Amino acid sequence: MLDEAHLGDIEGALGRIRLEEADAGRSLKRRLLTFLAIVGPGLIVMVGDNDAGGISTYAQAGQNYGYSLLWVLLLLIPVLIVNQEMVVRLGAVTGVGHARLINERFGRFWGWFSVGDLFVLNFLTIVTEFIGVSLALSYFGVSKYIAVPVAALALVAITATGSFRRWERAMLAFVGVSLLLVPLALLSHPRYGSAAYHLVVPGVQGGITSEAVLLIIAIVGTTVAPWQLFFQQSNIIDKRITPRFIGHERADTVLGSLVVVGGAVAIVIVADYAVRGTGAAGHFIDALGIANALGAHSRVLGALFAVVLLDASIIGAAAVTLATSYAFGDVFNLRHSLHRSFGEAKAFYSTYAGMVLVAAAIVLIPRAPLGLITTAVQALAGLLLPSASVFLLLLCNDRAVLGPWVNPRWLNILAAVIISVLLMLSGVLVATTLFPSLNTTQVAVWLAGVLVAGLLAAGAWLRIVRARRPPAAPRAPEVPRAERESWRMPPLALLEPVVWSPGLKLGMSLLRGYLVIAALLLLVKAIQLG
Repeated sequence: MLDEAHLGDIEGALGRIRLEEADAGRSLKRRLLTFLAIVGPGLIVMVGDNDAGGISTYAQAGQNYGYSLLWVLLLLIPVLIVNQEMVVRLGAVTGVGHARLINERFGRFWGWFSVGDLFVLNFLTIVTEFIGVSLALSYFGVSKYIAVPVAALALVAITATGSFRRWERAMLAFVGVSLLLVPLALLSHPRYGSAAYHLVVPGVQGGITSEAVLLIIAIVGTTVAPWQLFFQQSNIIDKRITPRFIGHERADTVLGSLVVVGGAVAIVIVADYAVRGTGAAGHFIDALGIANALGAHSRVLGALFAVVLLDASIIGAAAVTLATSYAFGDVFNLRHSLHRSFGEAKAFYSTYAGMVLVAAAIVLIPRAPLGLITTAVQALAGLLLPSASVFLLLLCNDRAVLGPWVNPRWLNILAAVIISVLLMLSGVLVATTLFPSLNTTQVAVWLAGVLVAGLLAAGAWLRIVRARRPPAAPRAPEVPRAERESWRMPPLALLEPVVWSPGLKLGMSLLRGYLVIAALLLLVKAIQLG
């Protein structure tokens, strides 16, 4: 616990829960009111992921490939839920942010490495959010030299109010605006039969090409981002959610995952309609092009899409920046809570304001390499996601940290498969970014083969190891619900250090080497492009 402001009543945007209130045995109405008070972190983190980059990526899928890539979005629902459900338990049970846990359990190298990478990636992501702001308001003829500074100051003002409840209400208002995608999609004359077919039947319009494979990887990268882990865990702590309310926060997370994927499907449908039957089909440029194409059908549709893009950029910038400020407070032992005023947490709010204002200033620089920044963000996110997921899985199997809340075996297997797939996609994205002449499809096929072989080998090795072990001790009795709901992680200083097995040390060393080499090569590539 680094900030005593994380203790006290839950003050949500839609309700309050006092410490002395009991949730067990209440009526359905009481449980619904409790859920409304809890809802927020899961919904905000998911909708925040449908940011400027997300809208651009989904719009590209719709404009270039019609409905044919909708199946990718459906497959991402379990990935989102599995990753963020583990974060829910970590936040509620430990009361410590993700960056702090990595730093204390795995050493300062990995702690600083993860936070340093997060800072760079998040800062570049915030720049792309302000690019989205400038594109959205340019549709209405507003200069970026007015739009971007006003948006930046508004973000700082919304966050630095000294009230978690006011901040969350503002974020949920932005979430409400994002629901404009529903009427926008309905007005885009969706082909329901075709959409239902492509949601469940994998395929690529025009056949599998390098460009299609890269876009699929980009869809995964923009939907499942590293900052989500840091944001939701810290936001749960800041909202004062305890193990008693894990069930409600899980429901919040599932709701958010359905909303974010539903929004992505709507964007694909809208983009397909915008260019259907025109020369722009198959030639995506940017999200503003979709707004202009919709405007040719109806000025109202174009304006709605521009508003959605603006809203997505603002909520994305707010969530990504706050994730960084939370991590900054974790690592440097600073007060970092939205319950505090600016005077009580100057470093926390100054970090937030500094990142927002500097990112906005970069967008205003004439001839700034904004396209290069966008490309670098996608590549860096693809590079860092497997690393963040590995630490998440290790922490969720650390019994000293989670006690009775550690992962069950089936969840470990599912999470390991997901991480392996993310690592393969990361390798494809990094390799093809660094070496554009490579055939993306061939690289993906080869790495998929290596992945399948590796998973089969790992499964065989685990069976051999399990067979050689002595008979297992009788299974410990299940912890009663009341005890589980009151279990919290002991102070980090009292926990025994983590001891890694030789195999895990080797795996982490290989991961470290991959991250360092890939990051250096990406830096060289960026300098060359610059």
